[in-house]
Amino acid sequence: MQTQRFELKYLIPEATALLVRDFVRSYLGMDEFSVGRPNYSYPVHSLYLDSDDLKLYWRTINGDKNRFKLRLRYYSVHPGTPVFFEIKRRTNNCILKQRGGVRQDAVNLLLAGHLPAETHLISGEPHQLVAVQRFSRLQGDLHAQPRAHIFYMREAYVSDNDEVRVTMDREVLAQPNLATFVKTEMENPVRVFDRQVILELKFTNRYPDWFRELARVFQVMQCGVSKYVEAIGKIGARRLNAQGAVIEEASHLSHPR
Repeated sequence: MQTQRFELKYLIPEATALLVRDFVRSYLGMDEFSVGRPNYSYPVHSLYLDSDDLKLYWRTINGDKNRFKLRLRYYSVHPGTPVFFEIKRRTNNCILKQRGGVRQDAVNLLLAGHLPAETHLISGEPHQLVAVQRFSRLQGDLHAQPRAHIFYMREAYVSDNDEVRVTMDREVLAQPNLATFVKTEMENPVRVFDRQVILELKFTNRYPDWFRELARVFQVMQCGVSKYVEAIGKIGARRLNAQGAVIEEASHLSHPR
């Protein structure tokens, strides 16, 4: 489990995002994966798991404490690249993330319920095996299965000690994915946040004073932003094989457009 991290989220227009970019560069360096990319952004893919009655979705909607999400995070489907099995826990703004890198050819096997072993992982580090084992146990307890594939382009900046990080996510797309494998192509996805940019200010330990200055200068207001929850609202529960059309209706009532 990594050190506790705090995340502050904002929805901003593209014009403001370009100004924030210049402001942040006075304090942080560019993430190595953003360097040399068009618009300084790299692709991010996530496959979210949930139960038939969308327990994890509802825990977020209801603001439950100690809630968590189960997801696979990946950046490519090239055979040599890892797929990270992640548990993301949240208590208010505090985030604890645990993950382990799995080989591409083992993803289907583990999602189908096979017990994780060292041979399934990219790294032999014990904590990564523990993370994937814990993921599998939570998946089994919930009877969770793949539900939604979410994609976006991320622009990222980070401090030298990795204690401060700023990201801006654009072009958030989502579609149902009920299969036990990962993919990067999307067929008729829905656009989740229209043209808005998701700004995230992340830090461990001490809140940077310049975060306060950023919020003041650009007059941004902190808000709750969950890509998974908003994606479910746009996709609709029926398309996820979730139980009960009431889930879909309630989603739209809770998040009026």
